[in-house]
Amino acid sequence: MFRKETILFIVLAGFFVANAMIAEFIGVKIFSMEGTLGLPLLNLQLFGQARSFDLTAGVLLWPVIFIMTDIINDYYGVRGVRILSLLTAALIAYGFLMFFIGIQLEPSGFWPTSHVPMNASPAEREAILKKVGDYDYAFYVVFGQGLWIIAGSLIAFLVGQVLDAYIFKAIKRATGDSRIWLRATGSTLISQFVDSFVVLFVAFYISGKMSLSMVIGIGVVNYIFKFVVAVVLT
Repeated sequence: MFRKETILFIVLAGFFVANAMIAEFIGVKIFSMEGTLGLPLLNLQLFGQARSFDLTAGVLLWPVIFIMTDIINDYYGVRGVRILSLLTAALIAYGFLMFFIGIQLEPSGFWPTSHVPMNASPAEREAILKKVGDYDYAFYVVFGQGLWIIAGSLIAFLVGQVLDAYIFKAIKRATGDSRIWLRATGSTLISQFVDSFVVLFVAFYISGKMSLSMVIGIGVVNYIFKFVVAVVLT
């Protein structure tokens, strides 16, 4: 029989890995927070430019992941976090490799338009194809994230996790077992600040896809969301 602490570690590890991988894969979608909530655009003034509250879909899960990091750290220490972080990074890279292989496979002749119902009228068929397009190309667009984005995601994940673990440990060493809210909040807010900018800097600034001001502006918006959610979750 497994000991209770072993079962707990397996449950936490499974939830941690699943959330991190899902966050990476859905992060390709950019959504409007205002539009989702049915609110007018905020038009935040950041670095001389008006910005709406646009976020990557993956940002919804990252605060949960960092809180999970703190729970694992509190029970199993930095070594437990380090093992899970390296395992998760390896699995994310493996997932991207499998997506790359899947993209290279030659599609069946019927599959690119298989989303059109057989009984659709010519007008309905044309409207559906105009809206969705070629399934195989859509598959490539969604899952074929560029190497810079993949590299940025993995670097930001590992840097954020290591930073979170060591800050958490340092605060715990200074305060003892009490004030878990302080070490959980402090470590999460600092590590997510770094994470928010590292991924954008590597994926978009170094690759030449965005200016530095745009990267900083989007990073600030993402961090505001992470900050609020992290405090609520703590």
